[in-house]
Amino acid sequence: MRQVVLDTETTGLEVEQQHRVIEIGCVELVNRRLTGRVFHRYLDPERDIDAGAQEVHGITREQLRQEPKFAQIADEFMEFIADAELIIHNAPFDIAFLDAELRRLAMPGGKLAQRCRVLDTLILARQMHPGQRNNLDALCKRYSVDNTHREYHGALLDARILAEVYLAMTGGQAHLTLGAQSDGRAQSERRDAAAAARRGGARQIRIVLANQTELGLHAHALERLDKASGGKTVWRRL
Repeated sequence: MRQVVLDTETTGLEVEQQHRVIEIGCVELVNRRLTGRVFHRYLDPERDIDAGAQEVHGITREQLRQEPKFAQIADEFMEFIADAELIIHNAPFDIAFLDAELRRLAMPGGKLAQRCRVLDTLILARQMHPGQRNNLDALCKRYSVDNTHREYHGALLDARILAEVYLAMTGGQAHLTLGAQSDGRAQSERRDAAAAARRGGARQIRIVLANQTELGLHAHALERLDKASGGKTVWRRL
């Protein structure tokens, strides 16, 4: 399974006021592992940046004057995200800005959500932790993800942080560097089980109940199935 964790920075908050994308950051996950492939571009928005937005990301208009325009990187960007599930925190914001950029170029293929599956981690977090703060900083604290080096919002930095938060939220490795170690442990357990079976030894069966995170993910999956099937999810009837 290929996923792309995506974040953007913009000149302002309102896409309806012709605000533009100034930074795109993407990191690639394949089978829940970072591959090392990233897509990162600063962009010339061809307009001024709101003071409030600049306070958030720290990017000035002058810094962007020599950067490429979205039209110059659009094909490369679309190739990077092709056939992937996009993982975005507060997805409607980023999707609206990227769709506006694509409309300006009249690129065939429709809106981004028609080209890629989209998973909004803000919706997922609200389902798993109702009534709590679920912005990225709050999730980092909740899942012990280190973001102390984050003085300003940056698209690539935030995409990397979100990747780690997403893996922790969905029951994967808590830190991105543990994959090989976990694989080794699983292989060792399988060897021990096989040896015990050959010796005729009995192994006690462990019963592992779903935790709250897993129950939240299960509820989220059922909701998506309900929408896709018109409320005919077999699991609920069982």
